[in-house]
Amino acid sequence: MTTLTSTGLVLPVSGGGTKRHVLHEPVDYPRHPAPFTSRTVLAAAHVVADARADYQPGHAPPVDWEATIAFRKHLFSYGIGIAEGMDTTERGPGGLQWPQAKELIRLGVAAAREAGAACVAGAGTDQLTSVNPSLAEIVEAYLEQLEFVQAQGSAAVIRASHALVGAAKTEDDYLSVYRDVLAKADKPAIVHWLGTGFDPTLAGYWGHTDVRAAMDVVVRMAQENAEHLDGIKFSLLDEELEKEFRRRLPAGVKVFTGDDYGYTGLLLGDGEHHSHGLLGVLDPIAPIASAGFAALDAGDEAGFAETMNRSIPMAVKMFEPPADRYKVGTVFVAWLSGHQDHFRMVTGREGMRSLQHLSDLFVLTDELGLFPDPELAAHRMRLLLAAGGIE
Repeated sequence: MTTLTSTGLVLPVSGGGTKRHVLHEPVDYPRHPAPFTSRTVLAAAHVVADARADYQPGHAPPVDWEATIAFRKHLFSYGIGIAEGMDTTERGPGGLQWPQAKELIRLGVAAAREAGAACVAGAGTDQLTSVNPSLAEIVEAYLEQLEFVQAQGSAAVIRASHALVGAAKTEDDYLSVYRDVLAKADKPAIVHWLGTGFDPTLAGYWGHTDVRAAMDVVVRMAQENAEHLDGIKFSLLDEELEKEFRRRLPAGVKVFTGDDYGYTGLLLGDGEHHSHGLLGVLDPIAPIASAGFAALDAGDEAGFAETMNRSIPMAVKMFEPPADRYKVGTVFVAWLSGHQDHFRMVTGREGMRSLQHLSDLFVLTDELGLFPDPELAAHRMRLLLAAGGIE
């Protein structure tokens, strides 16, 4: 990959000092508008805030719906489907509220249908206002969202519930809730097992803090509800644990990897089992991931591995602990790439990563040739550094 000697900037160096970075030419990753056949490939896509609108903290933040859906069309053009209304959308306290999530799901599912793209959508319990809801109220909240998702024509991702982790006393409480919810799924659903690496407040989910004891419960849930399940999204950032989990699930129940560190080997598989992709990292790396999955569809496993492995250093940087702050990186890369005209998150938490982290992420993204317009990316990076006192 060649560099653009006319396009460079000075970046901070960890530990002090600065260095000059010269940007690379963009890589022309081929478009691939058809969904892939070897794996189900879904990006948990971010939402573009309306940075010019005035709003009060604690109220629903404004969303730029046009830019948000335009970004989904960008993903579709590379064969990447979407998991709509998931954590990457900043859904939850301080972020998208259920009425906005409904609009996002409505628009996102419609855009996917028009493009012939794969799409699922998150159903949770985040509309609950009760401080201590009962299990029955939690089931009712889940079913309200499930009904809405299905009315749009989408299958659901049953999101982890903060209300449930507070209300459940035993593993049987979890099994009962998921049984009642999945029984109403008119399309096979995906259940999201979200680990504490992404959300520490979910400690004890499935009735256990020990991960293997929790796995026993999830496997039992899958066995009891296999006819209603497409798969489990496994977001524990543990490659060996995911492989063990795959081996234990009933035949026909997929694993959708949420491992944004080691996705290459998990997606490729071991000859007997493999994972499918439902990943936040597919939001910023869609073009290179598209090239990888196209190779896999063609039977070129070595080409898939080589292509995807090139993206791992960027992914590891973006998802470095605390992993939930990866959302800053998705918005940052989208801004530098010209998909939105500001670096502003729905929650206003764009300052939750250091300038050094963002500088390192900038370099790693550039090395993949992912900036369509390197001059624009350099210009915007200079503005960010100047605002941080680095000129």
